[in-house]
This record gives sequence, C-alpha cells and structure tokens, in this order.
Amino acid sequence: TKDIIDNHINGSLTVIWRDWDKILEIEPKMIYTSSINPGEIKGPHLHTKRDSYFVCIHGKVVFIAKDEKGKYHEIETSEENPVLIQIPKNFSSAHINITDKLAIVLTLANPAWTPNDDEMTNILFDDYNWDKWKINE
Repeated sequence: TKDIIDNHINGSLTVIWRDWDKILEIEPKMIYTSSINPGEIKGPHLHTKRDSYFVCIHGKVVFIAKDEKGKYHEIETSEENPVLIQIPKNFSSAHINITDKLAIVLTLANPAWTPNDDEMTNILFDDYNWDKWKINE
C-alpha cells in the first residue's frame, strides 16, 4: 500500500479471500486466528464435518496433511509467502511452527464451531519424522 500524500510504501495488503473470486470450494461460516508457540505442534487431528482453509499471517508454519492413501504432504505458509491451504473434512492434519518466534494462523472454516461439537478426533502420526523440524536451542 502507498501513502496518500507522497506515495511512499507504508505497508502491505494481502487478500485472503473474496467471495467473488470463487477460489474456495466451501464458503466460510467462521473465521478465527490461532497462535503457535515456537517449535510447537498443533494436532494432528481430523474433523469429520468441518472443511478448513489456513494461512499463516505472522511467522512461518508447515502444515502436514495425510491423504487417504497415507501419504504425507508438507505445505509451508508464512507472512512472506502466505499460501492458502485447504484441509477438507475427514483428512487429518497438523501444523508446526518451525521458527523461534510466535506464529499466527488465520482459519476460515465451515461449519462454525458450536458448544458440544463432537466432530474432531485426535490422531497420531506415529510414522512421521517430526525431528526434522526441531529448532536448534
């Protein structure tokens, strides 16, 4: 973005979603952010009813998704390269902060969470090599 007086660069704007782009298969019903501490993993888990889209808006994270054949897919998203990642319902996934600073992820989901929602199952990726993401301390 540019300053209105002298046109110097004053920041940036990253479009995550516009309804008229039609890039999302499922329109979001809930939007939220979550933080991931340095070196920490969220998940893995599986949503049986919720389709989700994720993008890192601060820091850098890697999403690890397991497909129906058991193959792992690693997708990096960061504030410098904000890749929008789709995790459909019934696919297990996790995300890990691979830096030494806090990361923040924006999530667009459908359906929205409700109290007593019982559609998430924790999963173990026992055969996945988590050690490759360890941060040097």
